[in-house]
Parts: sequence; C-alpha cells; structure tokens
Amino acid sequence: MSSATKEILGLVRQLIPPMLERFHKGQLGRIAVIGGSEDYTGAPYFSAMASARLGCDLSHVICTPTAATVIKTYSPNIMVHPLMRSLPSSPAKSAGEGKGDDAHHRHDTDPKEIANRIIPMLSRLHVLVIGPGLGRDPLMQETVGLVIKAAQEQNMPMVLDADALLLICNDPDLVRGYKQAILTPNVVEFERLAKALNIEEEVAKEGSETDRVERLARELGGVMVLQKGGKDHLSNGTVTYSVDLQGGRKRSGGQGDTLTGSIATFLGWRKAYHEGLWEVKNKLKEEETVGLAVFGGSVITRECSRLAFAKRGRSLQASDLTDEVHTAFLNIFGEVDEDVSRL
Repeated sequence: MSSATKEILGLVRQLIPPMLERFHKGQLGRIAVIGGSEDYTGAPYFSAMASARLGCDLSHVICTPTAATVIKTYSPNIMVHPLMRSLPSSPAKSAGEGKGDDAHHRHDTDPKEIANRIIPMLSRLHVLVIGPGLGRDPLMQETVGLVIKAAQEQNMPMVLDADALLLICNDPDLVRGYKQAILTPNVVEFERLAKALNIEEEVAKEGSETDRVERLARELGGVMVLQKGGKDHLSNGTVTYSVDLQGGRKRSGGQGDTLTGSIATFLGWRKAYHEGLWEVKNKLKEEETVGLAVFGGSVITRECSRLAFAKRGRSLQASDLTDEVHTAFLNIFGEVDEDVSRL
C-alpha cells in the first residue's frame, strides 16, 4: 500500500459510522439492487450481500418474479421484491399471455407501469445499484431508464454496472452531469463507453494511465467513473484516485458485484455522515466524499479478492469474496469503535 493510498484511506475512514446505541434500524444504509432476471440470479445477490456484510442496515433486490423465487432461497437476510418484468422469452409464452386479461398484460409489458411500481420505493432508500443480472431485455432496459430519471429527481446516489452501462452507451445524456452517478466498467465495458463517447484509444504513456478515465468522466459532465483493472482508476474528471492494493489473480465472474455492493454501503454511510448522525472533526465537503466512498468500496473488494485467492487459488468463485468482506474491512480499517475520539 502506497503512502498516498494510506492518506486517502484516512479520509475514507471518516465516513465509517461508529456503532452507537442511539442509532436505529435503517440509519446506516438502505440499499437496493435493481437487476436479476431469469438467466442471472447470482449477480444481484452478490451485490446485495456484499452491501449487507460490509454494514448497511437494509439490503433489497428488485428483480423479476422468476429471479425472485431463486434469490430468496440464497439468503433470508435479503429483501427481494419481484417488481421488474421482462418480455416473454418465447412466442408460445407471448401468445398465451395475450389471451388473458389485456389490462393485466399491459400492466406487465408497459415500462411506465412497471417503473411506477418501483419508483415509490425510492423515498425509503438511500442508494441504488443498477445493473447486476439485469440482462439486455428491452423492457428491463427501458424500465431501468425511467427509474434512473426518477432517482435523479430525488438526488439519490446510484452505482451503474454491467448491462446498465449499455443504457449509457446508447444514451449518455441519461446520466450526463449527474454527479451522484458512479459507473464501474470492466475493460470491455470501458472500451464500449469510450467508443460511444468518441474517446479514442491511445498508446499508454508514462504518467498518463488515468488519462482516458478522466476524459470519459469529463465527457459525461463530472460523473464518477471507476475503471477496473490491474489498478482501479477512478475519476470525476477533476479529481482522480488510483487504488494500488493487490487483489487476487483469478478473474472469475461476479467479483464486480462485490464492488458495487461495497460502494453502495459507503455511499449509504456517506449520507449518514453528512446528516450528522455522529460527531466528527474537520468535516469533509459533500463534493469530496463521493470519490472517497468509491475508493473505499474498491479497496474492500480488492482485499476480499486477495484474501479469497490466498485460500482458494484458481478455484476462487464470487461467493468466496462475500465470505471475506468483514475480514477485509478489519484488515483495512480495523475496529473503528476503538477510536473513542470520534464518539
């Protein structure tokens, strides 16, 4: 860990709430993951569970009914809401559905109606994670676009990953200028976004490894972009951080879901921090803390990956990271409550 990383982590630590008796359920983070479809049930679970294991109070998944039935069997700790809908997967199924109540059929195929069942939940949440297990179903994509717009009206932080990034490729204005949006693309997704925004690939030069993520963030009007890789680079186009902690060397699917859930919990803690739920000295400005929350989520995820790889090696799977979240937190930040000066 570099001295620069240690210094940034000192700032991130300020966002972590002490465990005070006066707190009540829900104050330290109410997170919802929007995703989960017939083919993809693991991703939203891993994101929601990482958020819960790191320390948010309430963790939700909003998904399709077929995904909900499966996700509910994974853990009783996650609240699962079967509010999303996808288009019928076969012509026969579509024909069968069309013979029933037409009003009910429209209720399940009209993105506005579907979004209107989700949007009332937003006032009870602090942070959205959008994309894990979402898939590319047009109805799912259009519904999510409407929810994103509604969440912006409520100034809600959101983490966009996986197929939610396809929405941004097709319509960058959906998040352009919204500085509470965080994008977390992998290598392929980053290139797709860069192409959509006409950011040409450049030969890496010494001292310019963060150039493209900075340009992408600026092109999106100050949106925070975390470019995942050998190092994680995150930037809003003005402030840039690089996370140089060692991670594991296994690139199994689903590890990015631990990242989105971890970032979401830090964003939930950020809200509590700025609301003054506990006393702090030299309070950070709101514009500083989005990047710090993202940095914190990245560090936790990389430490989870390192710990899991040390135990599992090439057999590592996404669920192994979930098991390491609390240990990773203790390794990086220690027992926050031991710092009595913060109480």
